[in-house]
Amino acid sequence: MGWIDGELALTALAAMLSPTTLTFSVLTLVLGDRPLRTGFWFYLGALSATLAVGVVAAFVLGNHAASSSPSSPKTWVAILDVVLAALIIVYVFVALRRPPNPRRMAGMVAQISKVASSPAIAVLGAGAALANPGGFIPIALKDISETNPSAGQFIGEWVFFALVSLLPLSVALVMLLVAPDSTGRRLQTARAWLEGHLRAIAAAIVLLLAVSLLRNGISGLSS
Repeated sequence: MGWIDGELALTALAAMLSPTTLTFSVLTLVLGDRPLRTGFWFYLGALSATLAVGVVAAFVLGNHAASSSPSSPKTWVAILDVVLAALIIVYVFVALRRPPNPRRMAGMVAQISKVASSPAIAVLGAGAALANPGGFIPIALKDISETNPSAGQFIGEWVFFALVSLLPLSVALVMLLVAPDSTGRRLQTARAWLEGHLRAIAAAIVLLLAVSLLRNGISGLSS
């Protein structure tokens, strides 16, 4: 595995541990009367939206970020890496200095409570809007483009990224299908744990990603 593949894996892990995405996913499964039904449509919406972005990018972006020397990215890619790293570092430190906001959590609960009792199409749309990888999408697109992929390879790597970023929700759905009662209790416990611990873990992963971006950016600008 090269450094670009490693960065893509780190990006997928950071997207998977995104506090907002994970919290919305767990709330979707614990607040509705029919968690499997709600969770399935929520997952399908998130996955469909994420995959659609990758398919479009495979033909629009393609391998334009690829360098003739994999250890030294193109200048514009290096600049983008440095800018993204700086934005990530600033965001993490601002977010960690800010205390947990009970009103924000209450708003998320109210939003998902409304979604859980909505028609399937509304749940599908909520998944597309609330559980996509968000700010990690441009980083993942850049990483894949740097591997100099064909359109098919681009889509294949993007499918990997999409599946990993939504892995907690897919695993929870399988567990609900196999053992609904015990899984429901575990999800309630997970909800409380997420509120108290996830920010610090996610911040550590995202900072590692920022370090990787910064390293690659400096490498490209100094070569």
